[in-house]
Amino acid sequence: MKYTFEVLGVSPILHFFNHQQEIIQKLPEPGVEYVGSYRCTLDSFIQSIETVPPQRGWDLDQVVETVVNFWMNNSEKIQLWKHRLEDAGSENLIVARIADLKALRTTFESLISD
Repeated sequence: MKYTFEVLGVSPILHFFNHQQEIIQKLPEPGVEYVGSYRCTLDSFIQSIETVPPQRGWDLDQVVETVVNFWMNNSEKIQLWKHRLEDAGSENLIVARIADLKALRTTFESLISD
């Protein structure tokens, strides 16, 4: 299985929490997870990803490798998001999406077909 990781933005904590609850109430996409962190660091995102439910069937080592590769290849983006998170204040999180590519493609296709 191939995975993708992308930093999506900065969000108020309560908004992110509400979004997560809405996803749980709907039928969540089986291979897409949104994670949040108070710090924009590699370690904090790896810790967030380790909380993904095991029923996803993901290879955690491959997921972590995907995150590390993103971090190593996107230093300018990372610095931008670090500054945005700092500017937003302590009531905010940095939000990222981790997904298996097949599930993400299915999600995007369903948006187009609706």
